[in-house]
Amino acid sequence: MPLSDRRLASVPDAPDAADDPGTPVAKPRGRTKTGGVEPAEALKSQKKPAASAPAKPADKLAKLGLKSDIDLVLHLPMRYEDETTLTPIGELIPGDNTQTEGVVFENEIAYRPRRQLLVKIQDDAGDQLTLRFLNFYGSQVKQMAVGVRLRVRGDVRGGFFGLEMVHPALRPVDEDTPLPQALTPVYPSTAGVSQAYLRKAIDGALKRVSLPELLPEKISRAYLEPLNVPGLLDAVNTLHHPRADSDETALVDGTHPAWTRIKFEELLAQQLSLKRAHEERRTRAAPAMPRRSIDEPECLSARFLKALPFRLTGAQERVCAEIAGELTLPHPMQRLLQGDVGSGKTIVAALAAAQAIDAGYQAALMAPTEILAEQHARKLRGWLEPLGVTVAWLAGSLKAKEKRAALEAAASGGAQLVIGTHAIIQDAVEFARLGLVIVDEQHRFGVAQRLALRAKAQNAADGRRDFQPHQLMMSATPIPRTLAMTYYADLDVSTIDELPPGRTPILTKLVSDARREEVIGRVREAALTGRQVYWVCPLIEESETLQLQTAVETYETLAATLRELCVGLVHGRLAPAEKAAVMDAFTRNEVQLLVATTVIEVGVDVPNASLMVIEHAERFGLAQLHQLRGRVGRGSAASVCVLMYAGPLSQTARSRLQTMRETTDGFEIARRDLEIRGPGEFLGARQSGEAMLRFASLENDGWLIDPARAAADHMLKEFPDAVTRHLTRWLGAREQYLKA
Repeated sequence: MPLSDRRLASVPDAPDAADDPGTPVAKPRGRTKTGGVEPAEALKSQKKPAASAPAKPADKLAKLGLKSDIDLVLHLPMRYEDETTLTPIGELIPGDNTQTEGVVFENEIAYRPRRQLLVKIQDDAGDQLTLRFLNFYGSQVKQMAVGVRLRVRGDVRGGFFGLEMVHPALRPVDEDTPLPQALTPVYPSTAGVSQAYLRKAIDGALKRVSLPELLPEKISRAYLEPLNVPGLLDAVNTLHHPRADSDETALVDGTHPAWTRIKFEELLAQQLSLKRAHEERRTRAAPAMPRRSIDEPECLSARFLKALPFRLTGAQERVCAEIAGELTLPHPMQRLLQGDVGSGKTIVAALAAAQAIDAGYQAALMAPTEILAEQHARKLRGWLEPLGVTVAWLAGSLKAKEKRAALEAAASGGAQLVIGTHAIIQDAVEFARLGLVIVDEQHRFGVAQRLALRAKAQNAADGRRDFQPHQLMMSATPIPRTLAMTYYADLDVSTIDELPPGRTPILTKLVSDARREEVIGRVREAALTGRQVYWVCPLIEESETLQLQTAVETYETLAATLRELCVGLVHGRLAPAEKAAVMDAFTRNEVQLLVATTVIEVGVDVPNASLMVIEHAERFGLAQLHQLRGRVGRGSAASVCVLMYAGPLSQTARSRLQTMRETTDGFEIARRDLEIRGPGEFLGARQSGEAMLRFASLENDGWLIDPARAAADHMLKEFPDAVTRHLTRWLGAREQYLKA
């Protein structure tokens, strides 16, 4: 039976558990039929199940993803505790975290200044230490009875009556109880699963699992030997039970050779999974969309380009050629189009849709918010409808009659381009001949939502299950190189790294909220000279209700203060028609100051807006600040973004604001954001948290990505059987999250 299929029945208690890897984990036992008693360790973990007993530790292990022996073996420590030495009480120093031992000579519950348990121990030299417990159970009082020898470990501090430890880790011992010979591992855990329980479970799994080397010798010689790392079993044993003389710093910070071996194996599994998914897509069918000659009068792409009042940038022309070439192939394109705010991704998407329409297929564009989807619809209608293209708009806010008309147009093929929000993926929506799917701000959609849109093309292809539409995903948050090489390794990436000419640089200023009146004066001045202004209110504690209150209060205050201006308000809870009316008024310059929540983060394009104030900027992430700032600087006037903050600032907030002041380059901002917050913000819902790298860090271990990529290419070409075994060990069922 494969290791990944062997499920964890419960934690082994007997030290002589079977060595056969196929043996299920033995259940703990209590008193034997003959009346004998099981070892004390076994009795400790046994409890009679109550009628409504809480979840057993083994069930909680399953929630941690620990369902088999191999899961336990690869559940590696997050840090270590040194319990290999004892420090006499007389040598303890306040501030140290250390271990000592002594006999209890006093045990009392005090009630002043609050209820607490005070236990005093004395070592063989007569020196004394107080143990203080502010929260405790009656069983703990008995455990530390007078006369019991305790081994305690914790932070030493000076107390009113001498040295003390507050809530130390402890256990009763005998006078001759030996000290551990290895550092004690501390594992990631959850409520109800103690470290002792985890250690016992993992030690049992280590005895049953042989963990053979799966990498072919040729791969090991080429890619592992240059890294100077131990064998896999040695690496795992070292991490679970490092010797007392091991380099604890290297173990904790992840630079130990044993960690390097584990991280390489994990990165290799990720590369194999994504590269295999990339190759597997080549076996599926997709509509080939040949490019029409630009000399043909019917060529939509050529007529569209000719109608534009400007020329494409060199970067836009390059990525258009990349996308157009892939659309001609009979297997599905899976391409990420990334570009900085205002780089012109929408035009590229429109040209891709034009090629699909030219070939007789429909295109669908899905955006995460109604404001963004509506902005796309307005732009694309303006560009394409004069050329004879029928564009349908589909959103949840549509009236029944309008929605019915949009559904009929999509199902009959009358609408060549359908634009909308999540409403596009509802069951009622059908397409006649969907060939291209465009997803804007793709990181804000879940895996299931993107798959549902893709499935619309299968339904339109006479039930052919191997059929997939071409898929173009767009992101205004540039993906740092290390991220593109790992989590996005299954995608082809096109990058627009050039802004259209005529864009004015944006000056970013950091201003304390103590200068609010000065900022309001600057807003008045800008508006009275004909410019328009955004005032963005923060998202507070992820609460839409509080965000709404903040926006409304700010709107009322500014409207009362700036009576000479027309002030508008837009937020997520406005009815779509009201929202659209406010945005239209702002676009026409009937509203000079727009107070808004982050609904304007993407998709809003008003060239006359040249000043933005972001209130409580310290509460926003870097990517969001950059997106918001990108709403200004779209015209010829000099533009300013004021980041108004409230002190004191945390170190992270300070770093974010400093980055915003130093650069407007989205790629540099993305790189720094990855350093500050890790990959989660970039990935969004691309995959479940389960599929995140557990051991390797893109910031610290990026140097391992290139050898892992090279090894993956080598294995896929020469050792396909080893690929499958490696993925089963390291990813198991989690592999599916990396493929969507």
